[in-house]
Amino acid sequence: MNVLALTLLPALALASPPPSARRVSALLIPMDQGAEARGVKLETYMNEGLEQFSGFTVRKPEELFGMPPDDEAKASLQRGSQGLSASVKAYEANDYEDAERKLRAALKELQAGAGVMGACKELCEATALYAAVLYRRGDVEEARLHLIDLMALNPTFELSPKRYSKEFISLRAQVATSRSAMLRGSAMVKSQPSGARVYVDGEFQGYTPMTVSTLQVGKHLLRLERPGFRQHGQIMEVSPDDVEVTAELSPTTAYKKYDAQLDTVAGEIIKTAPSPAASALGKALGVDRGVLGTVKALGPQGTELVVGFFDLQSGKKLAGRRVVLQGDEFGQEKAEIGRLVNALVSTALSGGSPKQKASDPLENRQGTEDWNGENPGGQRSVSEKKPRKGDPLDGVNGTEDW
Repeated sequence: MNVLALTLLPALALASPPPSARRVSALLIPMDQGAEARGVKLETYMNEGLEQFSGFTVRKPEELFGMPPDDEAKASLQRGSQGLSASVKAYEANDYEDAERKLRAALKELQAGAGVMGACKELCEATALYAAVLYRRGDVEEARLHLIDLMALNPTFELSPKRYSKEFISLRAQVATSRSAMLRGSAMVKSQPSGARVYVDGEFQGYTPMTVSTLQVGKHLLRLERPGFRQHGQIMEVSPDDVEVTAELSPTTAYKKYDAQLDTVAGEIIKTAPSPAASALGKALGVDRGVLGTVKALGPQGTELVVGFFDLQSGKKLAGRRVVLQGDEFGQEKAEIGRLVNALVSTALSGGSPKQKASDPLENRQGTEDWNGENPGGQRSVSEKKPRKGDPLDGVNGTEDW
């Protein structure tokens, strides 16, 4: 199925509607697998650009389609937390055999609850306590291995001297400076569909597919999030040899209904005539106007983004742009997308684009012609000035001839 880039914007009719009607959301769906990985990242930048316009209520894709947690993981986390509390009581009562038995069950449940963990609080506490139990019974090497896992999950996790002996805390310090603790590995993280946000130990890393490098050897919390899909989480075991993790994401019912409309909308995006499919999509999602577009991977040439700003009540296109994104090596893509959103909305508010001589309304339009004079929110801030004599580059910012 051909897919597209879609950004939904609020009602922007010239007779300004009430603020409650100004709803906005960015939804990006690539046309091919190569562009699919870029979708969520670009839609995030578009949402941030839309937030610059006063009177807009930005509805993020996760609000429209949901991004529910894994119910089974949630239940596992609850059971694991209860098991940890029981284990602590047994440990503090010096019943180490009972504590070990309960901790094994608690660790299993907590690891299964990785998908709903923002941080490893309970898992780290259970890992530390289990290492302490092993140390108490004289299994020092096993205790070392679990301390390595603990430091991989959270290098700064503190061992309370009220609960743990000085000898065990000293062992943790020894392990922290050992050769094993210095080992690093990488993990290739993939998902179906791609473009999911990747969190490792609660820290955002990027979007799938991606390689997370220089991770400490041991266990790590992995969580994947993609709007319209159930959250996914698991324990990722990193070794000196590179590892690969692939997750199959489950779509929500709302996303399935939305996805079923995209084929028809894709065929009407570049047309100048009103789009019935765009109007139907707007009604289904509860928005009044929107930016609909296609995203296509061009290989080394970058990513093509063709967008049109539509009145989703009538299906009429109010503005259009075509841009080719060259990647994000220097962190410039966020600003580029922000300017694109700004140009589209500003053009729509000002009554539309100038008439085109060619039959294709987007021909010879690269999307950057009007960007230099726009601030976020559509306010023009640059006026024409005569160049001064002297420096031939004075007053030139490098985008005039794009």
